[in-house]
Amino acid sequence: MEKTARRERTFVIIKPDGVQRALIGNIVSRFERTGLKFVGFKFLVPTEEQCWTHYNKDDDWFLEKGANIVKARKKAGVSVEKDDIEYGKDIVRQLVTFMTSGPVLAMVLEGNEAVGVVKKLVGATEPLSSDVGTIRGDFTVDSYDLAGIDERAVRNLIHCSDCPEEAEREMQIWFDKDELIDYRLVGEQIQYDVNLDGILE
Repeated sequence: MEKTARRERTFVIIKPDGVQRALIGNIVSRFERTGLKFVGFKFLVPTEEQCWTHYNKDDDWFLEKGANIVKARKKAGVSVEKDDIEYGKDIVRQLVTFMTSGPVLAMVLEGNEAVGVVKKLVGATEPLSSDVGTIRGDFTVDSYDLAGIDERAVRNLIHCSDCPEEAEREMQIWFDKDELIDYRLVGEQIQYDVNLDGILE
């Protein structure tokens, strides 16, 4: 596939909570309305290996996130029984447990600034701090503090890639190359054709 601005690709997963709450149609329609094009869909129950490879975190990340959990537990009067790094690793352990608990919908979208457009629609990782109008801000009320106290993954409905490079890495975990389809949407002409040739023919 030729790499051009209008053909940037990004990766999205509707997580088990989004599937269980019957929000697939609502979420997919928000992406469709932007004019982005779907080039791959896959409904599956993830494996643990896929999830660990997907999240791909290092010790610095574990330490930072674990320190936040310890702070929240102390603030809530809940005992602290582990080092920061172990609480940080628990985030991924909990994510893996959550992501393998039921089916998810993995998808790849294509279009101009696809990564940025999708991130804007999805909202901040924590639903509590996501803006009204975003998927996470509109459809869920979870928070880091509550998830940390309950020792579970944040239920934020959806994952999306942070940057084009990350999207490329993630797509390879969830899709074989031949599962992504190159095709043309008629609607792309109105978005990308410079002169709108032929509209009045």
